[in-house]
Amino acid sequence: MNSSAIRSANYTPLTPLSFLRRSGSVFPDRAAIIYGERRWTYAEFLDDAERMARGIRLAIAPGDRVAFIAPNIPELLIAHFAVALAGGVLVAINSRLSTPELRQILNHSGASLVFVDAELVPRLGDLNAASAVKTVVEVADAEFGVAASGLALGQIPLAEFVSRADTPDQRAIALGWEIDDELAPYSINYTSGTTGAPKGVMYSHRGAYLNAMGEIFHNGFDGASVYLWTLPLFHCNGWCTPWAVTGAGATHVCLRAVRGDRIWGAIEEYGVTNLCGSPTVCSVIANAPEARVLESGLRITTAGAPPSPTMIAELESLGVDVVHVYGLTEVYGPFTINEHQDRWDELGPEERAQLKARQGVAMIQAEAPRVVDEQMVDVPADGETLGEVILRGNNVMLGYFDDEAATAEAFRGGWYHSGDLGVMHPDGYIELKDRAKDIIISGGENISTIEVENAMLSHPAVLDAAVVSYPSERWGERPKAYVVVREGHAVTEAALLEHARDHIARFKVPDYVVFREDLPRTATGKVTKAVLRALDDIPVQPQP
Repeated sequence: MNSSAIRSANYTPLTPLSFLRRSGSVFPDRAAIIYGERRWTYAEFLDDAERMARGIRLAIAPGDRVAFIAPNIPELLIAHFAVALAGGVLVAINSRLSTPELRQILNHSGASLVFVDAELVPRLGDLNAASAVKTVVEVADAEFGVAASGLALGQIPLAEFVSRADTPDQRAIALGWEIDDELAPYSINYTSGTTGAPKGVMYSHRGAYLNAMGEIFHNGFDGASVYLWTLPLFHCNGWCTPWAVTGAGATHVCLRAVRGDRIWGAIEEYGVTNLCGSPTVCSVIANAPEARVLESGLRITTAGAPPSPTMIAELESLGVDVVHVYGLTEVYGPFTINEHQDRWDELGPEERAQLKARQGVAMIQAEAPRVVDEQMVDVPADGETLGEVILRGNNVMLGYFDDEAATAEAFRGGWYHSGDLGVMHPDGYIELKDRAKDIIISGGENISTIEVENAMLSHPAVLDAAVVSYPSERWGERPKAYVVVREGHAVTEAALLEHARDHIARFKVPDYVVFREDLPRTATGKVTKAVLRALDDIPVQPQP
């Protein structure tokens, strides 16, 4: 019997592209995207994705990386299908990064085509330093106040870029809705550089598809769902939710900026049923002047940092169902979920919130996590013994782009090593206790202390520097810096912070600087950051 015939009859490579293809066909008139005054049906969503894909196809070779730098606008959502449909690999980049940081990622990814929001064009700087970039497409946004693109010299307006390929000849060439290799890269997501340099995490078609299916199940998405985009689309491809919401035929509501009034306005106007975000977003929602007790259900999925039981209780008092998930960029975003147990309903709000703050168990598409010691032996499930959380399964990355050594290190022993320390509870739920790396999670964004330290150390007056976190009611954590000044030099706190802003994104800049004669170190020369974190030296009003 012909083996290829058997394969074609009982196997189709998995890809998130199938979600839009199906919804565009089955629900052509259903509301797909809402953004300000603009609206898309699913038929229009499908058509715009195909038109963007034709333009991309003319500008790249198969497998080329296509970068997109923008806030949560519809064009970035559409690109989550269009780039792969054109045979490219999507690189959605953090829109808050500085010019050097953007250039570093563009160079490492080798992106040949870049889409950039009109507001962010100046952030690109001189792209001659990004050797692989051949074409830059500017995306206008009336919500920002730019109704027509093409304002920056050398950038192609999106409308013009798309129209070049909108010809009978190009429309006659079939697009790549069906793929040959489900393990081919679909996207590359860059980490925050927790070891000093960001790594490109490769997602496959298969992994993205399966994670999206898990999101559909755990979020309860269906055709009546209305999803508000408070989670950055550039972060783990929005936790794979662009594909999940589309697969369910639900409605996307795009939001350019996360503000309490905008969120509550969207909840009121559109009947939002679901949103995702960090504990900071939860705080914005709970503490907004517009906050009120909801009559209809709202489900918030939160991650990025462990939400406090207090925050969970506050949102529950507003009628919000809070679901806590845990994951990393390397595992397509969410990997575990705090599954609610019926018996918890009999508990008081505080005790129930304590249980819901744990990181939980594997999502339906994932494999069970483990907590292990240094020999990769499982620690006792006693809720007390610390170990490293390790993960494996279909929702673990393909590896780091162009970094075999880092990939091998992350996958040692056949498991992905998260670098997170936690405990295993008797009921099989994991709970994080600390970070093995000195990463700072501020408003759901990861900040590498090494990266910030390097920015401070680049100032000629700085001899030594250490950056650690301190608690913040608004952001969860914020960085503070300890600096030793070179003998014979002088520098002010304001000057150092301004220097840092020139080298790293503003959200990574420390809130304040403490000058010291030396830094506490171990016998081997390592800074004892636990000592610095414990110091109560926060000024009354730290730097904004």
